[in-house]
Amino acid sequence: MSDGYSFNDLGLRPARELLSMLSSREVSSVELLEHFVERNSRLHDQLNAIVTLDLDRAFEMAKSVDDRRAGNLGTGLLEGLPMTIKDAIAVEGVRSTGGAVELRDHVPSRDAEVVSALKSQGAIIFGKTNLPRWSGDIQASNEIFGTTNNPWNLAWGPGGSSGGASAAISAGLTPLEVGTDIGGSVRLPANFAGVCGHKPSFGVVPQRGYIDHVSYGSTDADINVFGPLARTVGDLELLFGVLNGSADGSESGWQVRLPNSRASSGNLRVAAWLDDPSCPVSSSVLSVLDETVQAIEADGVTVNRSARPEVVFDDVRTVGLPLISAATSPGRTSEEFAALVETAADPASDSTLRMRAASSTMSHRDWLLMTEQRDINRRLWSDFFCDFDVLLAPVAFSPAFEHQSEGNLYTRTLEVDGVVRPYSDLIVWTSQFGYVYLPSTVVPVGFTKGGSPVGIQVVGPYLGDRTTLEFARHIERLRGGYQVPPIAKL
Repeated sequence: MSDGYSFNDLGLRPARELLSMLSSREVSSVELLEHFVERNSRLHDQLNAIVTLDLDRAFEMAKSVDDRRAGNLGTGLLEGLPMTIKDAIAVEGVRSTGGAVELRDHVPSRDAEVVSALKSQGAIIFGKTNLPRWSGDIQASNEIFGTTNNPWNLAWGPGGSSGGASAAISAGLTPLEVGTDIGGSVRLPANFAGVCGHKPSFGVVPQRGYIDHVSYGSTDADINVFGPLARTVGDLELLFGVLNGSADGSESGWQVRLPNSRASSGNLRVAAWLDDPSCPVSSSVLSVLDETVQAIEADGVTVNRSARPEVVFDDVRTVGLPLISAATSPGRTSEEFAALVETAADPASDSTLRMRAASSTMSHRDWLLMTEQRDINRRLWSDFFCDFDVLLAPVAFSPAFEHQSEGNLYTRTLEVDGVVRPYSDLIVWTSQFGYVYLPSTVVPVGFTKGGSPVGIQVVGPYLGDRTTLEFARHIERLRGGYQVPPIAKL
């Protein structure tokens, strides 16, 4: 390793820089893996982000990469780069639980398709990161591995469901991560931990091998996507380029060829939807978002703050969230499903709980009718993106919050600006774009006065992933992007 680099801060460098160092042999793959293992060892008791390690095989693969590179044989885009992956994604030969006790000792016999893609490009998967049961919460806590803490404040959660992933990225325990996102599970953790995340357009990244119920792996979950997390937008683009593609068995019929960005960042047509009476954004978060838009405007980009799609905002509650509940219903046990049927039929039940119950138990006919409304809204979004290239929006109405162990997504509350709000409102701004399959890139844009990281969503037209990434990189340059948490400065 070159004397020009500090071993202690090596893990905080962008993946692209690490790959350059590997290619020039300033550092070996074995040395880099040792570094990440050491960082995790020193921070694990405080963060609990990486919950399963596969070190024997990882070191064997790292040594093999170093040997190949010595013979000038390494060619993969991620050749020799150690990384981790969310425990909702199957990795052959490695315990993969989905955060559920039913799969506590489950070891898949085959990789998820994205894992195969990563390995084919030379990535070394050395660990799995924490999550809630079946990826069903905005925190990362389960009965098997316990709770993951936020590197910015250990009393806070790092978001969910890919909370172990965001905490590991933020603290420099891994350079790249792959998470899952059905209601915001890449974007919310990126926001709360101060890192970058990309929710791809639905269908452009294969999701076979997603562990969201016991008999997983044979079908794709509606709305759900696999997406990258990283410390820079450039690293998101690198990893997304490896992940996107056609699913196994369909390569001969079609291939993914995503369009380039519609224009350079300074020439994109930008709208901003920073707040809405249906889901008001806290004053502390809104202040940071407004400063961000002002910085964009000061840089010469016109931002239309009043433009809106013809989509009714509250359709996210009557269409989007019900479709998400339906998509996650296979994870319910028989007993839980029976209880949901009773709740849906009980007029005295809480309205939010009844919505969740009815959505999780709806008939196929009702699901088709709801999907029809979703498709109408998709066309309305397509119309909107005829006039604009990207839309800026909040990730969550609240800054990062303290751990909550009682209740669930639909029974908890948060007090924000003196008002008690439903905890489930945390997924409203992310679900608004997810249920209609749009891509969204999250980039850090600042901090609240209380020290919580704040990100912004850059939303684009369906299949416009490269456009959202292009403008997110522009925002990153203006606002500084990822900052190192004090706990990570070893």
